[in-house]
Amino acid sequence: MSNDEKILSVIKNESDEKIKALNDDAEKVYLEITGDAVKKAEEIKRSGEHRVQLQAENLLKAFRSRAELERRNALLRIKRKEIEKTIVKLHEHILSMSDKDYFRFILRLAEKLDYTEGIMYFNSSDLKRMPKNFQMVLEDHSINSKLSDTPDDSIDGGFILKNGDIEENMSISSLIEEKREKLEDLISSELFKD
Repeated sequence: MSNDEKILSVIKNESDEKIKALNDDAEKVYLEITGDAVKKAEEIKRSGEHRVQLQAENLLKAFRSRAELERRNALLRIKRKEIEKTIVKLHEHILSMSDKDYFRFILRLAEKLDYTEGIMYFNSSDLKRMPKNFQMVLEDHSINSKLSDTPDDSIDGGFILKNGDIEENMSISSLIEEKREKLEDLISSELFKD
């Protein structure tokens, strides 16, 4: 099982436990609300007034609807929190890759660009861990960019490629934000399978 699968498995287990606890709590609240509503409805029904009976039934429906809405909203909040937590872990995972894997990842990003000429800027941390032969590796893959010795610490990882007025932001944060919707769908489908 890969690290990514282990991370997803741990997060899924934690999420499942939280969702079960939430469902249990929501069920208790639901039973309390509906129990009170049933008692009130029974009292009203015994009074024998038809109009009052309709009000009691409507009151019961309203309480049940409110309880169900509260349960669904709480579940959505938990799902949202778990998805966000997973995206943060994905971000951390990319930044904590081994130097070899990380710069292989950077190379794949650079290969996907429409143009590869210009100056590549990295942050201080990436410049320190960059393989000495990375410029040659880029050239071997027909990437004609030069590596800047000046760090750009406005990015968290990844790189920015500048060629005159044209700038390609391939920072990790930017890439995750660009793909956020697809990531959220993927994470949701993996963590919250039925």
